Amino acid sequence: MAAENLVRGYEVVIGLETHAQLHTRSKAFSGSSTAFGAAPNTQASAVDLALPGTLPVLNRAAVECAIRFGLAVGARVAQQSIFARKNYFYPDLPKGYQISQYETPVVQGGHVPFMLGEQRRSVALTRAHLEEDAGKSLHEGLGEPDVSGIDLNRAGTPLLEIVTEPDMRSAAEAVAYARALHTLVVWLGICDGNMQEGSFRCDANVSVRRPGAELGTRREIKNLNSFRFMQQAIEFELNWQIDRLEDGLAIEQATVLFDPDSGETRAMRTKEDAHDYRYFPDPDLPPLVIASAWIDEVQAALPELPGAMAERFVRDDGLPPYDASTMTQSLAFARFYEAVRARCGQPKLAANWLMGEVAKRLNASQQTIESCPLAPATLGALIARVTDGTISNSAARQVFEALWSGEGNDVDALIAAKDLKQLVDAGALETIVDRVLAANPRSIDEFRSGKDKAFNALVGQVMKASQGKANPGQVNELLKKRLAR
Repeated sequence: MAAENLVRGYEVVIGLETHAQLHTRSKAFSGSSTAFGAAPNTQASAVDLALPGTLPVLNRAAVECAIRFGLAVGARVAQQSIFARKNYFYPDLPKGYQISQYETPVVQGGHVPFMLGEQRRSVALTRAHLEEDAGKSLHEGLGEPDVSGIDLNRAGTPLLEIVTEPDMRSAAEAVAYARALHTLVVWLGICDGNMQEGSFRCDANVSVRRPGAELGTRREIKNLNSFRFMQQAIEFELNWQIDRLEDGLAIEQATVLFDPDSGETRAMRTKEDAHDYRYFPDPDLPPLVIASAWIDEVQAALPELPGAMAERFVRDDGLPPYDASTMTQSLAFARFYEAVRARCGQPKLAANWLMGEVAKRLNASQQTIESCPLAPATLGALIARVTDGTISNSAARQVFEALWSGEGNDVDALIAAKDLKQLVDAGALETIVDRVLAANPRSIDEFRSGKDKAFNALVGQVMKASQGKANPGQVNELLKKRLAR
C-alpha cells in the first residue's frame, strides 16, 4: 500500500453492514403496517408479538425488493435460500430470536461502483440477506428516570442487510460507498432512504494493521445514521485503535456506539461471533424458492441504473466522469439535469449551474433538488440567454438570484426589468472603448511594457462604463485590436 494511503503508518481496513428498511406496506412476516410515526405498540400484531400458535408468512414484496437489489449490483440471486433463527435475548425482541438468513442468503456477491473525488472505485459485496427488524427501547420521556419502555411497532419490519468485503481503506471511502449505496436503494424504489427515521443505517467494522500484517481485531460501530457521523466515528475509532497499539495494548473485539456530542466512540458490549447466536433453520418457514421467470420479470422492469446513466452522460453529453456522477446523485437530480439540458442544449453549462449556484443554495438550506424553487425549464432558459449572448454571466447570476427569491419566473421579463441585456451595438461599444483608452494612457503604457494586469484593468473600466452590459469577449477582442495599433 502506498505511504499516502496510510494513517500514522497503519493501514485502515473497513467493512460496512447496512440495514435498508424495505419500502413495503406491511411487515416481513405479518400484515401489520410499516408506516412511521404511529403511537407506540399500535402496529404490532399477534405474529409480531410472537403469541403462541402464530406462524410467519413471508412478504412477497420484500422478496422482490431483494431481487431488484441483487440484479442491480450484478450479484447472484439464489433461487433457493433459507431463513434462520438468530437467537439472542433483548427486551425489544419478543420471540427471543430474530428471523434472518445465515448460511444461504438470497443475494450473493455483487459490487457497488462509486466515485471517490475524481477516482472510480468499487466495493465488493459479500451478501445481502432478508431479515426482520427488532422493536425499540425507550429510555426517555416516560415520566420516571429509572423506567424504560418498549415500542414494538418496528418489530418485524422487513430489512435487507447489505454486507461488504473489508475493501475500504479510509473513512472518506466508506462514506463515498455508503452514499452510492443510499442513492442506489432509493433509485430502485426499495427503500425511502430516510436516515433520521432509521430507514437506512450502517454499522462500520474498523480495524488497523501494519502494511502486510494479518488483519487486526475489528470493532463494530453500530447504528450510524448520518454520513457526517460516519466519517467522524470512523476517524475517531481508527485513531483510538492506533493510540492503543502504539501504547503496547491489545484491541478487544467489541461493539461500540458513537456519541455525536463528544465525537467519541465508547464500548457497549463484547462483540458476538456468529456461533454465539446459535443459528439454525427456522422450522416455521420453508426454503425461499425464486423461479427463473420471476427473476427475468424483475430484470425487465429495472430502471436505468445510476452507473449506466452516468456513462451515458459522459458518452452522449460529453460530461467529465465527476460531473456525470454528480448529476446521478439521485434520480430526481438526474431528471432535473436532463430537463435543463433539453431546454438550453448545453450539457456542461447545465451541469455547472447545478453543481454551482443551485447546489450552493440547496446545501445552505439543507434541501434536496425536489425543493428547488426554479423549474428546470426556467434554469434552462436562463442558461440559453447566456449562451446566445443576451446577458453576461454576472448578469445571469443576478437573474438567478431574483428567480430563487421569488421575484418572478420569466427570465426575459426579469432581464428587461433589471435592464441587464448585453450591449451588442458594435458602434456604441467602440465609442466606450475609445473613451476608456483616452482616459487611461498610463494603463496603455503599462500594458505595452508587458504588464498584463493593465489589460485587465482596462477591461474592468470598459465593463464599468457600460454598466456591466458589454460582452466581455467583445471587449477583450476590441481592446486588443485598439492596443495593437
